Amino acid sequence: MGISGKQKSKIADEIISYAFIVVGALLASFSVVCILIPNDAIDYGTAGIAIILNKLTGINLSVCVIMVFAPFLIAGVIVMGSAFGLKAIAGSAVYTLGIAIFEKVPFELDTEHFIAVVFGGAILGLGLSLILKYGGCIDGSEIFANIVTKKLSQKTGRDYSMTPILIGFNALVYLAVFFLINRSAALMSLLVYVVATSIINRFTDHYEAIKEVRIITKNADELISSIKNDLGKTCTIMDSFGAIAGENKTLICYVNYFELPKLKQIIERAGGAFTTVSTIDEIIKS
Repeated sequence: MGISGKQKSKIADEIISYAFIVVGALLASFSVVCILIPNDAIDYGTAGIAIILNKLTGINLSVCVIMVFAPFLIAGVIVMGSAFGLKAIAGSAVYTLGIAIFEKVPFELDTEHFIAVVFGGAILGLGLSLILKYGGCIDGSEIFANIVTKKLSQKTGRDYSMTPILIGFNALVYLAVFFLINRSAALMSLLVYVVATSIINRFTDHYEAIKEVRIITKNADELISSIKNDLGKTCTIMDSFGAIAGENKTLICYVNYFELPKLKQIIERAGGAFTTVSTIDEIIKS
């Protein structure tokens, strides 16, 4: 039996997504090794922890990255599934390989530290944006935040943004830089964080925020069952009426950025749905 046109399209989409993840990981590793570290700045998240470990112990940076990333990647595969895990592992592997390669490439950016750090932060943000936009992840802090919010949601029935957890995680990283390395490096690194996250939020529509998904469908029961079983999520259900389609149901579901691709797969599998995705800053329950 041959491959259908729809299957070919899915395969092509997967190849393209992995290609962009590879490009993003190489951009990120280039920024860190060739621009940020030579200008007394470091990456944030678990990559920042790896750089601190490298500076304090002298262990090769790529080895430090593997040591720090590995536990988070394993946890990500277990909690978030193999589809996410494969892309996260691929992105992290290319990022680590890129660090090993760029460490041997002579490169010097002849400009002021401040300008170099802003430029490096922008390249880092672009690289990470590509990785996140195409379903990957190379930073353990995002995996950690996703796992924490997922567990909190399961226990309380409420949806939580990853923002406070990511801010707290990175605040600890910068405090470590401040006390273990030097103040200048901490301030430069904070600038990297501001620039990089500004670009990431622009291209991913605030990936750390909650996503509201509205699904208009006639196959409500099938979707509700799949969302509950595959994502562990529930829905708000409303009767609705289309001028052409007639009576249908509108389902409202809240997920985080890393759960969104899986929800899209569920909707695509059910078929016959019209879906919108919005970013939600806050949900208030009374």
